[in-house]
Amino acid sequence: MDLDGLAEEIVRGFDAMPAQIKAAARYVLENPRDVALLSMREQARRAGVQPATMMRLARQLGFDGYEALRERHADTLREAPTGFAGKAGDHLTRQECGGDGDLAAAMLAMLGAQLGGLATAKPLAAFAGAAQALASARRIHCLGLRASHPVAWHLHYALTLIGRPSVLLDGIAATGADALIGAAPGEVMVAVSLQPYTRLTLELAEHAASHGLSVLAITDSEVAPLARISRHHLVVPTASPSFLHAVTPAFAAAEVLAALVAGHDGEAALAALRRTDAHLAALGTHLTQRPQPKLPGASP
Repeated sequence: MDLDGLAEEIVRGFDAMPAQIKAAARYVLENPRDVALLSMREQARRAGVQPATMMRLARQLGFDGYEALRERHADTLREAPTGFAGKAGDHLTRQECGGDGDLAAAMLAMLGAQLGGLATAKPLAAFAGAAQALASARRIHCLGLRASHPVAWHLHYALTLIGRPSVLLDGIAATGADALIGAAPGEVMVAVSLQPYTRLTLELAEHAASHGLSVLAITDSEVAPLARISRHHLVVPTASPSFLHAVTPAFAAAEVLAALVAGHDGEAALAALRRTDAHLAALGTHLTQRPQPKLPGASP
């Protein structure tokens, strides 16, 4: 069983676990690197349980003992590429052997399959629940940092077009979190975070949840840090032959969410779009006709 499968098994059985084993299981989920590197006693101390509880958890998961569980994590750590550079080795080898076209085709084929996977029953049900949460929210806070920032910005932009009260927590001059001053229950935070997860995103989402906001996560695993604190979460794939993880599925999720919310708002969304069109037209924001190309030798 790989670590993803192990995590899924823990999540499936989590609600039925006794409180102490839950604490141990939560530690294993949230600290896979520490599980691989630290002694069982130190892990138990950090999890706030007795060492025997860590042993019981391992046996409940089908291992002979905790050392076998720890070794499984260590094997994964040894085999995993390290950061962006670790993935770049496979990327460069493929491109050198197959050429630019081979790498491009592999990336696009994988994206096509990933987007198709989002159109199946479980993701579609998650989209419906998330859209309902946004449609009923008094205010929406959009958060995404580093590579996830464009996804959060795109959702925020689309929501403002349809007249939704949306706030972007953009972090300029380290004031992004100030927008949460006065946030209250009835509001929703949409938090986007893809591995490698940005610590501040999780911290701000936890802060929002502690103040009664509903957290809607766009992330890459059922056991990702954001998924575990969210009321709704959309799981998007990120695997890619490239050194970068794929962000396209997360963009697609944001676009689908915005479209579904617009449908919930109906005439109100249509009226907002008309106001937006009028505003942009008055400012001449968009070209209304294609500029004519200047022919060589033509008079100015």
